[in-house]
Amino acid sequence: MHLNDYLQGRFRTLALVPSIYHQWDIGIHFTLGENIYPLKENGDMNLEGFQVIYQQIFDIFNDLFEQDDGLFLVTNIYKRTKEKATNKLKVFQPYVKDKDALYRIHVKTFPYPFELEEAEQFEMQQFSLYCKQSDLHLAGLLKGACNEDFPLQPRFGGYDTGYPDVFFVNITKDIIFFIYDDRGCEVIALDAERLRPLYEKYDDWIEDTDRSKMEQTFT
Repeated sequence: MHLNDYLQGRFRTLALVPSIYHQWDIGIHFTLGENIYPLKENGDMNLEGFQVIYQQIFDIFNDLFEQDDGLFLVTNIYKRTKEKATNKLKVFQPYVKDKDALYRIHVKTFPYPFELEEAEQFEMQQFSLYCKQSDLHLAGLLKGACNEDFPLQPRFGGYDTGYPDVFFVNITKDIIFFIYDDRGCEVIALDAERLRPLYEKYDDWIEDTDRSKMEQTFT
């Protein structure tokens, strides 16, 4: 199965780019690290604060995914047409346990999905790999997604144009999970009951501005 076949069958109107929560009726937007600042007063990185954020992400992910769930690990990279990578992408190779699986990665090129005056000079490449949670070194993947804006390791690498976006598409439960950076994450689903336990468990991580939409879905 290819990613596009799955999306067309289950999430037909969805564009797999950031802000999936705003594209879909059933979803949750979580704010991470409330009242945690990435830098200390002396300018040093607040590493203790990032550990709190990492733990929040691990908790959400573990509540959404089980070891044997089938999933697509998806990476979007945004680049100038014909631009060469400045360093290795570092999404699949370091975190996929079976290196032979890397030969099964599917790549598709799309028009640049964001508003930009010279958008025609850019493109989006989407890499997808079907696997299971147990096939991945998850800690590095989840941390790398959180570290987008800061000089922390691990980092995903790739192009100077933009940091890669990573999505976890759970085809067993029809759930899509996206960490946009250390500030928050989004999750959408076909069935609201898949997300209800998450909504109730992590209610404190929901912004008031998003609450009315979610109350319509879950109450």
